[in-house]
Amino acid sequence: MCLDGCAHALLLSFLQQPITACLLSAAFFGALGSSFIYGYNLSVVNAPATYIKAFYNQTWIDRYNEPVAAETVTLLWSITVSIFAIGGLCGALSVSYIIRVLGRRGTLLVNNSFAVIAALLMSLGETAKSFEMLIIGRFIIGVDSGIALSVLPMYLGEITPRHIRGSIGQFNSILICLGVFTGQVLGLPELLGQESRWNYLFAFLAFPAVLQLCVLPFLPESPRYLLMERRDEEGARRAFQKFLGKDDVSEELEEVHAEARAQETLQAVSVFQLMKSQTVRWQLVTVVVTMASYQLCGLNALWYYTNGILLEAGFNQEIVPYITLSTGGIETLAAIISGLVIERIGRKPLLIFGFTAMAVFFSLLTVFLNFQDRVSWMPYLSYICILAVIASFCSGPGGIPFILTGELFEQASRPAAFMIAGTVNWLSNFAVGLLFPFIQETLQTFAFLVFVAVCIVASIYLYIVLPETKNKTFMDISQSFAKINQIPYPSPSHEMEMVLAIQPDEKKEAVKVEKTQGHRTTDS
Repeated sequence: MCLDGCAHALLLSFLQQPITACLLSAAFFGALGSSFIYGYNLSVVNAPATYIKAFYNQTWIDRYNEPVAAETVTLLWSITVSIFAIGGLCGALSVSYIIRVLGRRGTLLVNNSFAVIAALLMSLGETAKSFEMLIIGRFIIGVDSGIALSVLPMYLGEITPRHIRGSIGQFNSILICLGVFTGQVLGLPELLGQESRWNYLFAFLAFPAVLQLCVLPFLPESPRYLLMERRDEEGARRAFQKFLGKDDVSEELEEVHAEARAQETLQAVSVFQLMKSQTVRWQLVTVVVTMASYQLCGLNALWYYTNGILLEAGFNQEIVPYITLSTGGIETLAAIISGLVIERIGRKPLLIFGFTAMAVFFSLLTVFLNFQDRVSWMPYLSYICILAVIASFCSGPGGIPFILTGELFEQASRPAAFMIAGTVNWLSNFAVGLLFPFIQETLQTFAFLVFVAVCIVASIYLYIVLPETKNKTFMDISQSFAKINQIPYPSPSHEMEMVLAIQPDEKKEAVKVEKTQGHRTTDS
């Protein structure tokens, strides 16, 4: 009943201002060539791992006429997996510089070249007998993902009306989950998870990138970027008209003008300037906390136990890959439901619910794992807890941190904010991959209690600090932080009154007077 009510409320908001084909295309194809590729790469290396290691060994024999040492294979495989996060970090660090030159849409388009190059390197590595091509390809696709996860949420946040900004922003999370699920499905033995076909798993990466290249050039650039950074008011007007599906977009343009006047500068703020600014101090802390919690909440580590729990439950090794498809399906379903309810429930409740529920189910999972050897049906409860943790993550923490990063900062600060958020995201991702094996070895089944603590701390922080951002302008959100940042902030309503007090005809008359005075000054 609650879901029906939320879907009904979302439908009413769409009817209030219908979502256009242009906006929907930008959200879907933008995420398809960005978030989908990131999600796909999270899961695609799992199925062919054995075949890739065999390829490394055969390549070594062909070069040096001797088998590769077991330690060397492990090292090469570790590099293959972890270099994806290093590439992501490099991509995130480059975002603010690329976006100044190419804009939001332009950066997404150029970023597809990384995906195509990576697909070629990884799919042709076996033919060329070069495992280096596979490793370099993983690094390049990491760069692609690092750029995409920063630019796409920024683009979607700037082109979407505020009453559906959260729902459209959740396309990022939904396509990540769909990418993970697609990687799991294509990796099945009946499809591409075979020794003779595993390279096609990586060739598939070019498909969503090419689709985005075919569609995105026909969609407008971010109107906020055009107006505030390129000073192209006519281009911004046309972009708003296409995205919103109406001719009169004066209200939207005036809102952007008001935001521009409220900012101290229209020039892009650097990372160091952002970190020193008192006006966005708690916004920045909030983004760092949510993005770190996004990675450190334990979802990535959860996959370590999944197969073992299923085997303990008595399932045959052959059918375990099919059962684990349920994890990808639950991820995608939970993300879709979150997208439907986010504008009704709000960002803050979904985040707090998600982290709190994860803490509860991680605690239960710890109990069930400790009794798994004593009670025959306990592994089934453990697996249910795993599914519940995944659903809890995707209900809020899995996508909202990216939406918040775009909402908590105004135009000039946004690229630097995404650069910081992306850096925290990828460093945290790398830290989990590096440290969790040692944590697991030390704490065994109690390792998940570390993530319980992270989830609880995140929930408490968000409850105390984060204001609700749904259906608010970027100026309204900035004002919500003014008190905690201990700075005065002009009232957005007062700012809009000043804007609307000047009618278009009066503006033209004022320009004419200024021109006349200029001519008189020159004549004199």
